[in-house]
Amino acid sequence: MIKNLFNGVLRVLVKIALHGYFHKIHILGKENIPKGKPVILVANHQNALIDPLLLATHTRLRPYFLTRASVFKNPIAAKLLDFIRMLPVYRVRDGFSTIQQNQNTFEKTFEVLKNKGTVIIFAEGGHSLVRNVRPLSKGFTRMAFGLIEKYPEVQPVILPVAIDYSAHKRSGSQVRITFGVPVPVDMPPAQSGKLTKRVEKELKELAVNIPDEGYEANLQSMLDHQVDVSSKSEVDYFLAHGKAKNPIPEISGLRNKVMKLFHLPLFGLWLLKKPGVKDEVFTATWKFLIGFCFAIPYYFFLLWLTMETSVGTWGLALLLMAWIALWRNKNPEE
Repeated sequence: MIKNLFNGVLRVLVKIALHGYFHKIHILGKENIPKGKPVILVANHQNALIDPLLLATHTRLRPYFLTRASVFKNPIAAKLLDFIRMLPVYRVRDGFSTIQQNQNTFEKTFEVLKNKGTVIIFAEGGHSLVRNVRPLSKGFTRMAFGLIEKYPEVQPVILPVAIDYSAHKRSGSQVRITFGVPVPVDMPPAQSGKLTKRVEKELKELAVNIPDEGYEANLQSMLDHQVDVSSKSEVDYFLAHGKAKNPIPEISGLRNKVMKLFHLPLFGLWLLKKPGVKDEVFTATWKFLIGFCFAIPYYFFLLWLTMETSVGTWGLALLLMAWIALWRNKNPEE
């Protein structure tokens, strides 16, 4: 009961914060989300923790997540991750002897799915800022067939979901979440490879896919032509015709700089953290977490300056300018 209440409140807070961080979160194909069925949600993975946060807060599925086991090494972190419905997945790089521990994780997912719950798996096996779908691992098919073997009466579906960003590392950008048509698990386990390829094909039809050959040149050309690189249709049109179908307005960086100026303590925390972020895929994650944890205390501090100190006028001015700057960064076209 307490865990469910905690997760419910946390989802609401995170959803509000995500809508503050991004200019726009587009949800496409929401009608494809199954009701009353066990769902294995298979998504591409481009933006570290931001991806699962978006999926947790923009579906009604209340999912469990499979995540790399290395983050569970700290006992306190392990308790917290379990509390927010994350389950460890062990990889060869974690030590070959640990692989057998995955069976415990699969057993937990079977119970979740048996009760018509949802499990999210990022089946590419890792994250990358590259805007295409990488080959999928077979973990989700093993989960599906293992569930059917243990509970033959349970019929899971696999829901492919694409997440695409206009700018992975920048606040005030756009993200598109596209839900595909559920794929039934209607073949024998011996054809698991066929099921993997089918889901991979469906995911490629949903997500932005810039070919590896000439990737950097094509991406730069799209940005130069003001293509919305979060939109598969816009990207596909440019790749086919060499021009933007619906060019997006060029966004000045001035508003982002003004937002940083009036949130200087938060920006300072990011500057302190930035040298320690070895994987650039975690850039947005740390920016978001800093804002999520410290923005409200910062606003309350400015409110305290306004009401309780001799510099109240300055405190009020800073508070109002911080809100205006945040709103303008979130809505750059207005």
